[in-house]
Amino acid sequence: MAKSEVEGSSSLRHAFGGVLSVFILLLIGVVAFSIRLFSVIKYESVIHEFDPYFNYRVTQFLSKNGIYDFWNWFDDRTWYPLGRVIGGTVYPGLTLTAGTMWKLANSLNIPLSVETVCVFTAPIFSAFAAWATYLLTKEVKGPGAGITAAAILAMVPSYISRSVAGSYDNEAVAIFALIFTFYLYIKTLNTGSLFYATLNSLAYFYMVCSWGGYTFIINLIPMHVLLCIVTGRYSSRLYIAYAPLVVLGTLLAALVPVVGFNAVMTSEHFGSFLVFIIIHVVALVYYIKGILTPRLFKVATTLVLTVGIAVCAVVVAILVALVASSPTKGWSGRSLSLLDPTYASKYIPIIASVSEHQPPTWPSYFMDINVLAFLVPAGIVACFLPLSDASSFAVLYLVTSVYFSGVMVRLMLVLAPAACIMSGIALSEAFGVLTRSMKFHITKYFECSHTEAPAKLGERTSAESSAPLENMTKSDTTEKPEVARKEKVARRKQKKEKELTENAHVKPVSAKKEKRPLVLPLEASIVSVFLLIVLGGLYVLHCVWAAAEAYSAPSIVLTSHSHDGLHVFDDFREAYAWLRHNTEVDDKVASWWDYGYQTTAMANRTVIVDNNTWNNTHIATVGTAMSSPEKAAWEIFNSLDVKYVLVVFGGLVGYPSDDINKFLWMVRIGGGVFPHIKEADYLRDGQYRVDAHATSTMLNCLMYKLSYYRFVETDGKGFDRVRRYEIGKKHFKLTHFEEVFTTHHWMVRIYKLKPQKNRIRGKSRKSKLGTKSTSTKSGGMTHKNPWN
Repeated sequence: MAKSEVEGSSSLRHAFGGVLSVFILLLIGVVAFSIRLFSVIKYESVIHEFDPYFNYRVTQFLSKNGIYDFWNWFDDRTWYPLGRVIGGTVYPGLTLTAGTMWKLANSLNIPLSVETVCVFTAPIFSAFAAWATYLLTKEVKGPGAGITAAAILAMVPSYISRSVAGSYDNEAVAIFALIFTFYLYIKTLNTGSLFYATLNSLAYFYMVCSWGGYTFIINLIPMHVLLCIVTGRYSSRLYIAYAPLVVLGTLLAALVPVVGFNAVMTSEHFGSFLVFIIIHVVALVYYIKGILTPRLFKVATTLVLTVGIAVCAVVVAILVALVASSPTKGWSGRSLSLLDPTYASKYIPIIASVSEHQPPTWPSYFMDINVLAFLVPAGIVACFLPLSDASSFAVLYLVTSVYFSGVMVRLMLVLAPAACIMSGIALSEAFGVLTRSMKFHITKYFECSHTEAPAKLGERTSAESSAPLENMTKSDTTEKPEVARKEKVARRKQKKEKELTENAHVKPVSAKKEKRPLVLPLEASIVSVFLLIVLGGLYVLHCVWAAAEAYSAPSIVLTSHSHDGLHVFDDFREAYAWLRHNTEVDDKVASWWDYGYQTTAMANRTVIVDNNTWNNTHIATVGTAMSSPEKAAWEIFNSLDVKYVLVVFGGLVGYPSDDINKFLWMVRIGGGVFPHIKEADYLRDGQYRVDAHATSTMLNCLMYKLSYYRFVETDGKGFDRVRRYEIGKKHFKLTHFEEVFTTHHWMVRIYKLKPQKNRIRGKSRKSKLGTKSTSTKSGGMTHKNPWN
């Protein structure tokens, strides 16, 4: 009877705990979604940054024209005159996800625009990512650690920076896919279920569709498999978790047009194939060991190892031959930049020019993960107590993500889930020890109070028993046997407990220490719990501040605070609206590649280069034009059929991310293709200057003239608030370009190329005679290349 009551109370407790866990996870999802809405509350529902505008434009096309037209879409408004095949050059996961959500909402008669769905896609998937973190951490260290890790990830600033409302980029869904793929891998590893292995391959396929960072998965999991094999932890569960992923996952990845045969032809994937061969050799050895005698097994092992080494040698030779035939050894430029942090700065300046590809500083770690930096080491220690396949994977994930985040600040996003998992494990283990200690001391206190109460009761009973015996009633006499029986049972129970205590003292001290859990003093436990709660409160405050102030402002709309209040700078949308309403539909606009996506999406005009950066020569051509004198720049732009040139200038309002600050990268990229552009010509004693000490090459290049034209009229001095000094060349005129529009705060300036008939004065007769004389000559005349 008592046993059934205990089982009933235990099942009731587990059911209540499950309901409470679901409720907490729902709250975590609400927090993850809500904390990312500051950008909408403080500003408006608008797409952020640069790349999201391209994704938004592609999603619009998908929702309007359908999936088949999307796969075959040739976009002639980008990379003029080359164009771009969109369906074969984008990771379609984000677009297909948002398009499906929009279609589902409209099928349910929920009237949402495509832009609204795109704005809120990232906050929605941040809640999914938090739940996936719970599942992953639960498989590693239990549900308590999972709930803690999910709550931490829901608010971590590093993830918020790429998932606020309006941040419609690939990482919005890719981080969820990354964590969910890892969860299914660990789930398969713990259960050995082929069903979860198949789901793992499908999750990996979704990750491949969503982000180029899928190569991190297909290299991290083989590293963990190899680690398990080397440390003697091979099992059939490990084989089931890995083999289907390589076979089915690679086949599915090859179906994505942007990946295609790269899934089997690039060096990023070769490591997974090599581990695939190794695990089959190991599986064969274990199988033979189970069916042969020890003597025959030794002979068979020698044979298998000989054949295996020969096969591996052939495979390695083929891989080496394939790698050696490639100038980059089979690696992409971004992958080589991760393996060699100096590679991009030496050979691919277009990659090094991107701010998010720079190494992070130490303060950025404390900004993006805050107190997690101190909790992670404790989580690593907890993973080794005891060490399992799942916990070893978590440690390996953390170590590799720490390295990659140190190479490229953008990959702090990959570090965030690992840091949250480790911090969740550390906090869960710490709270477990502290609460257990508090419970032990409190229980001990109540037990002592209960043992003192019967003693006092016995004294009172003995005093009452001294009363005259004639007061006893007949009922008292009948109750004596029952009381005597209960006392006998109690004495027997006390004797048994005493024997157990004596036997425990006889046991060795080492065995006693192994079985007894860690118990801390009550005062220390209470203080530690209080300090951990305070630490969590400080973390929440920092995360809310980062979400509200640091990462909520969209780059398309800027704000600043001064003594006279808040100032809003909406110059970008003002400039793009002017282009849309005051230029022809087929006009071409030249600008640095940073603004290509926004120009195409918001102004609906054809651009020469954009943020895809797939053609370095085309970008170098624009960089050469910006670095050249006005006449040479006009000839380059005219040969590209450009009609308008857009530059971003922050010297008046103090906007630091303008084209003058990016200009040296234009020089380096242009000089990498066209050698007559030399960086040293734009530097004075190794310093980049635009004041009176600037070089003549710098003062006469197109970028300087388009940025500072009429700038002296603003204050009479031409003081640049970004560079913090007066410009060198203040009064000059443009001969080949004319200013057509400058925004309210001078942040965006648009110029139009002057036609040739207005450019050449008093020479029309001479040019006609020259044309007539050249027409009588043979057609072997060569024109001067304006790019040289």
